[in-house]
Amino acid sequence: MRRFLKIERHAVVAAAALILAAMPFAGETAAGQSVSPSEFAYGADVSSITEQEAAGLKFRDAKKKPADLYDLVKDKGIDSARLRVWVNPENKWSTREDVLVKAKRARDHGMRIMIDFHYSDNWADPGKQFKPAAWKDYDVAALTKAVADHTRDTLAYLKDNGIDVAWVQVGNEITNGMLWPDGKTDKFDNIARFTNAGYDVVKQIYPNAEVIIHIDNGWDTAKARWWFDEFTKNKGKVDVIGLSYYPEFTPSKNWRVESPKVSTTMNDLLSRFGKPVMLVEVGYQFDQPAEGRAMLSDIIVRNKALGENGRGVFYWEPGTIPTWSGYRLGSTNKANQLTVAMDAFRH
Repeated sequence: MRRFLKIERHAVVAAAALILAAMPFAGETAAGQSVSPSEFAYGADVSSITEQEAAGLKFRDAKKKPADLYDLVKDKGIDSARLRVWVNPENKWSTREDVLVKAKRARDHGMRIMIDFHYSDNWADPGKQFKPAAWKDYDVAALTKAVADHTRDTLAYLKDNGIDVAWVQVGNEITNGMLWPDGKTDKFDNIARFTNAGYDVVKQIYPNAEVIIHIDNGWDTAKARWWFDEFTKNKGKVDVIGLSYYPEFTPSKNWRVESPKVSTTMNDLLSRFGKPVMLVEVGYQFDQPAEGRAMLSDIIVRNKALGENGRGVFYWEPGTIPTWSGYRLGSTNKANQLTVAMDAFRH
């Protein structure tokens, strides 16, 4: 991610969504809930929660009483949590230890967990995919080993501490590559080499977890097709295709214009590559909650329209408090309450 109405549905669409939502689970979490990664995910990235709480910020429920963000998102129907991992950040946030704290809270709330590896010391997205400082002089072979070692170290640590993981992203919004300059898109062989190293480790530690390859701009069908064409030509491994979708960053900035394009992209990728598709990042202006709910409801139905190949929708940091971060595409108002936009997740 680049930094910090209720609407009436046609009866046939609503009926289809209800049918698709009824698919069975397989497996159990420690909290007694299902962990199958193939069950549709109503998700939220909650990676900033520990940092926010350390800063003294408090979330509030509808009655303005202090509340745990995990309780608030679960009450909205969110059943899955996404957590980012950095390699050696300047502070303690998004280290493996910090991720474990958040993962335990997600587990104890009966939520499935997605781990999102950035393979950087800080934010990785299409505009910046910088190597961790400790890896800056590594050649391709050493970078490949470092990706494998970092992935193994983090996931083994989580597993040893009682955490089950349903999905793992090996790279975050790697549309323009990763671990620059060695992994830029003029070197797709290296991109595939790096992500395959992470993929193989995931399967060693969590055999049932699905590995996600994640690019941005889900509305851009041509670019998505080109990207996965090149990735596939270079024998890149993927279980689920992950897309970002922020109407704010689209050509028209109008979700009613752009969301149909996302459907085109998802259907094109599914038919071309035979892989399920998930929206792993979605966001809308926090101060337009009714419109945000309409957009989110619409994109959930569009992903579900893929049947078992529509794997879910994750909102990027609904708990991001704008007065704290300056980020305006979350779903928390100025009173530190989740907005009605998140009601779209109720199921």
